[in-house]
Amino acid sequence: MLAPIKSPRKREALGVRSERRVKEILMVARQVFSEQGYEKSTVLEIARSMDVSEATVFSYFTSKRDLCMQVIKVWYDEISSELEREVPLIIGTRAQLHFIVRKHLATLMHEGTGMCKLVLSEGRTVDEEFAEMQADLRRRYTAPLKKVFSTAQRSGEIRQDMPLPLLRDLVYGATEHVLWDYVVTNNKPDIDTTAAQLTDMFWSSLVPLPADLKKLAQFHVEVADALRRLDVPAEGNARIAANAR
Repeated sequence: MLAPIKSPRKREALGVRSERRVKEILMVARQVFSEQGYEKSTVLEIARSMDVSEATVFSYFTSKRDLCMQVIKVWYDEISSELEREVPLIIGTRAQLHFIVRKHLATLMHEGTGMCKLVLSEGRTVDEEFAEMQADLRRRYTAPLKKVFSTAQRSGEIRQDMPLPLLRDLVYGATEHVLWDYVVTNNKPDIDTTAAQLTDMFWSSLVPLPADLKKLAQFHVEVADALRRLDVPAEGNARIAANAR
């Protein structure tokens, strides 16, 4: 006997229920992973928090790793969409930079050290599939900043002698150190103050040097290079450079 064919309306209803269930699982898993960390969390604990069986969770996700990957993916999708929507509304390169820095700090600190640690630590995983997914997610997440820098370089507003990936790493590398300090010490810095200080530091490195300072900097590079070729001791190097000023 053939099984009854589900009507399109019933199939649609099942699809809606499945989608709702997936969202519920991801929401609870996000909370559990944030509070317990990946290693200490279990799918059973996530299932019990929802008052469902472990098998129900595994009917939507193949493993705990798969579930964690999807939690982080949804998180990245949310914050990436916000940046893509909001950054173009900010006027001025420096203001856009400050907005991105502050947004990054505020977003990662919003849910406490748990989610911050999960995103930062799982980003160092040796799992190849997870690492590839993280790379794609981060590429999208950092794209608005690279676009800001690319536009500013074309207009000559910021230095054109630095590659975009290096400028991106300058910003996100420094902020990651701030975030790790927060994770380790549980001492939350003032977001507004920290964002302003970081932006000042980044901007001073980004703006083009005046012509005379650029020439002086190039002169010091050439002197240092010449001294290295002559194998002049470090103290002699410093003395010659001082006399050249």
